[in-house]
Amino acid sequence: MLRRTGPLVRTLALLSAAAVILAAPTASAQDGVTVPRSAAENTDLWFVELQSPPTADGTRRSTTRSEKDAFRKEARRTGLKYTERRSFDTLWNGLSVKIAGSQLDTLSQLPGVKAIYPVGTVELPPSRQRASNPRLATAIAMTGADVAQNELGLSGTGVKVGVIDTGVDHHHPDLGGCFGTGCRVFGGYDFVGDDFTGEDTPPVPDADPDDCDGHGTHVAGGIGANGQVKGVAPGVTLAAYKIFGCQGETTDDVALQAMERALADRVDVVNMSFGAAFAWPQHPFAQGADRLVRRGITVVASIGNNGESGLYSASAPGVGDQTIGVASFDNTHISLPVFTITPDGTKIGHTPVVGTPAPPTSGSFPMARTGTTDSTTDACDPLPADSLTGKVALVRRGGCTFHTKGRNVELAGAVGAVIYNNVPGRFAATATGEPALTIPLVTVSDTDGALIDGRLADGPVTMTWTPDTQPFPNATGNQISDFSSYGTGPDLTLKPDLGAPGGFIRSTYPVEQGSYATLSGTSMASPHVAGAVALLLQAKPGTPPATVRTLLQNNADPKAPADAPGALDNVHRQGGGMLDIPGAVLANARVEPGKLSLGESQAGPATRTLTIRNQTAAPRTYRLTHAPARATGPNTYEVTRHDAAAGVAFTSGGNPVTQVTVPGGGRTTVNATITAPTALADRGLYGGYLTLTDTQDPGQVLRVPYTGFKGDYQSIPVLTPTTNGFPWLARWDGDDFRQVPPAASTFSLTTAPTDRNIPYLLAHLDHPVRQLRIEVLAAGTGRNWGRAVDLPYLARDATPGAFYFFPFNGQTRRGNTTVTVPDGRYVMRLTVLKALGTEAADTETWTSPTFTIDRP
Repeated sequence: MLRRTGPLVRTLALLSAAAVILAAPTASAQDGVTVPRSAAENTDLWFVELQSPPTADGTRRSTTRSEKDAFRKEARRTGLKYTERRSFDTLWNGLSVKIAGSQLDTLSQLPGVKAIYPVGTVELPPSRQRASNPRLATAIAMTGADVAQNELGLSGTGVKVGVIDTGVDHHHPDLGGCFGTGCRVFGGYDFVGDDFTGEDTPPVPDADPDDCDGHGTHVAGGIGANGQVKGVAPGVTLAAYKIFGCQGETTDDVALQAMERALADRVDVVNMSFGAAFAWPQHPFAQGADRLVRRGITVVASIGNNGESGLYSASAPGVGDQTIGVASFDNTHISLPVFTITPDGTKIGHTPVVGTPAPPTSGSFPMARTGTTDSTTDACDPLPADSLTGKVALVRRGGCTFHTKGRNVELAGAVGAVIYNNVPGRFAATATGEPALTIPLVTVSDTDGALIDGRLADGPVTMTWTPDTQPFPNATGNQISDFSSYGTGPDLTLKPDLGAPGGFIRSTYPVEQGSYATLSGTSMASPHVAGAVALLLQAKPGTPPATVRTLLQNNADPKAPADAPGALDNVHRQGGGMLDIPGAVLANARVEPGKLSLGESQAGPATRTLTIRNQTAAPRTYRLTHAPARATGPNTYEVTRHDAAAGVAFTSGGNPVTQVTVPGGGRTTVNATITAPTALADRGLYGGYLTLTDTQDPGQVLRVPYTGFKGDYQSIPVLTPTTNGFPWLARWDGDDFRQVPPAASTFSLTTAPTDRNIPYLLAHLDHPVRQLRIEVLAAGTGRNWGRAVDLPYLARDATPGAFYFFPFNGQTRRGNTTVTVPDGRYVMRLTVLKALGTEAADTETWTSPTFTIDRP
């Protein structure tokens, strides 16, 4: 999955809101502690949602356009200064604009504005692992795509797949070698041009979506390459929608525009290997994607690469109600470049480290240890000068950044470094930083590192770089990739929906960049599922998107985690489990709904009705059982895993049942009552699988994944104080936000040439919130002058030390009336309505210190 830049890659940040990773605060005798604004991923680009639904939901285009005209007229009347970027009618009704932060509260409160959301940025990955020996075969075998192709005769022929990404190298022979009518890449559009790098670069669209980055070509190959690499559906045709230039970033509004074009082109499936992390289903991406689904297009999207950020980190559009959000499993085998070591020429597979020079393909060098096998901070401190001159250093992972390790061995004279894992398996690493490293770094597995370390303990070891590659078993194969994001959605919907191979996937790459590359990410898992949808649509033409998702979930195979091989991994991380294509194609029945989102358990056990639809002519009997999965504890940011099984009881007609018979071509219902596990602490997430086994054909097993929250969801604190003591009243002081002392701050509200003279409210959100409101009250009397900020569906902060900031420019809103607050002494009252909250008891509030408005 393409990654979002900085913490604001999330979702619905708010009025001039940006999340910031806190640096250590610095003391100030004048105004208290400071935090750097330079760390913020601020934005002056915003989506403005208008009142009516878009035309995809039945609104007349004349209505959506008249609402935009009314918005523009009202903006002129109020003196709002902005630049309109794009206008949307079909999948989402609104505009994207560029506007100064000091005017955002006015923008959000204009008549006709339903909500505003930040237009985030999506950044291209820096560099990739490349090799000339293409292999997709092991990943294909993990999901049965090889069986679907070779035994079921499926290729995806007749199915059109839209790829919204960096474009596609249609010159690649594995992707047809041409562009246009009659070609594998039959159409598409370039929305930005090669030189586009982000919001400050004017887009130069054209009709040729050729890929000069590589990510989109890799994704397209996973869907449907047919050559040296064979994708999941080698017979599909592709439409390429290019939303990136050759380097840099793109913006969310470009992606939404591409979604509308895919609808106009009448593709059958859309793949999006990017997204907005920590998102609500109400994010514009997710809303647009759900409307694509309602128009008959199956939307497949990566769930995100934010696994290290903890729970509730799933991305839009994958978090959408009707999309298929895809998790990543590691490939069972990895085709890697090799070096050899003495004395016997043992071959060691290695992975190049992003941000360092490519490893050579020839040359022999002595190796040297920089620590021991139990070192926890190997090469984290400076090494003796010239201690590694002319040598390749063996370095154990852990204790500091890869850039720090690489820099220390480089300064000690090393000509390269081999970093080995401190946990089982292989891993990918990035060592970007300043100054850039000038020596190659590669990573190897823990076992290979221990092997080299043992030989160095016995005597000299020489390593030789080679041009060769070969496949190696992957110790983490069939396990959820460590980067794959956790669900659930902020509204406790079960996400992701299922998973597919995404870790260490070799696929097509632009011809001028070597033709093939190995990449890892949920970006690589999503196209695998998109290809599977194409095979299913070929086998079962006309299947609605909702049924497609149900069949894929019913027949997925849940997997075990690395640390508990006898258990099943968290449902809110793997969804239904590993994609099983033949199972979905050959299923004798389906169970609806395909997943159960139980919500909070505060009210007691949850009862849900399952409908089993027999797709054969003969009656079928199913044995009903339950397979619990691991749970996670209450800490959002530091995930803990627990063995805590829910209780499940099946009933029919009020009576307990252990099996159910479904007539041929008919349907039968059964109720499942699920009780939260007593062994799990409150605020934990639990889950499992309701399993239906065909008694006539025990190989036919249908599953319905479920997940739930233990206890009262609104008991999760939101305005949790951080080490910096947020919330704050602050001012922008040069490069920093400076906390202001109580009752000692005066603001002139002048915004030219900067916004330094307006008050800011800084707050950390420990959990997603349904609504955030800031009201302005007169100090002393408590008179309420109205709301300055009123925004829905806000994401949690990415880290425990991150924050949002909100400016107040002196205007508030009372009902539909804009009020200019007179000079005087005031406080700001921050109120958050918690996720799924409905009443006053579900809110938290904080009141700022007193401040003074004194205009010139």
